[in-house]
Amino acid sequence: MNEQYNLEQMLLDQMSVPMKLLTDYKKIGLHEYDVMVVLQIHRFLQKDEEFPTPSELANYLTISVEQCMEIIRKLMQRNLLTMIQKENELGQLTEAYSLLLLWKKLYTEEKQEENEEGTIFILFEQEFGRPLSPFEIETISVWLDEDKMKPSLIKAALREAVLMSKLNFKYIDRILREWKRKGIRSVEQARTEGEKFRTNQVTKHYEVEKRDTSIYFNWLEGDD
Repeated sequence: MNEQYNLEQMLLDQMSVPMKLLTDYKKIGLHEYDVMVVLQIHRFLQKDEEFPTPSELANYLTISVEQCMEIIRKLMQRNLLTMIQKENELGQLTEAYSLLLLWKKLYTEEKQEENEEGTIFILFEQEFGRPLSPFEIETISVWLDEDKMKPSLIKAALREAVLMSKLNFKYIDRILREWKRKGIRSVEQARTEGEKFRTNQVTKHYEVEKRDTSIYFNWLEGDD
């Protein structure tokens, strides 16, 4: 009887979690600590506690309140966590967290990427100002099909090549391989990496009186 009661309590004490959060969080640039903060916010929301403080969240985590605040800030900057205003039963406005945009991103990104695959060839032709050669088409196909590169990341690498006036496939390929080596899987991570690299290179530029402009964003050491 006691075992049956405990089992019933266990079954009642469940929380519904979208499976895609557990399977696809890396694809949208989240880390394990980010996911745990999201899960704790989700748990509070399901208990109708809609605006837990960082301190309340950190009580159930192994990170500090400051680390929790930083993760919340990052999630809000990326529009994965938002604050909304709600009216309670007394007609008073209260603040609440919403994870709606996170769920939307998880469940629409895959479909968006399928659409992006069809337009990525057109985008390359627009940037190069000419039709792509069979070899170049095959190269993009390898990035997509064999290397499993996300279309958004390929577009980001193309953008970096355009910014650096190094519009060639060899340079773009090296960018993508460097990102893969560093575990960069999202456009946000790629942009951060690119901005950090360019900032470092600009600093070096001012430290040296004469420097060739090819150093900027030089993913390709010794690139022609």
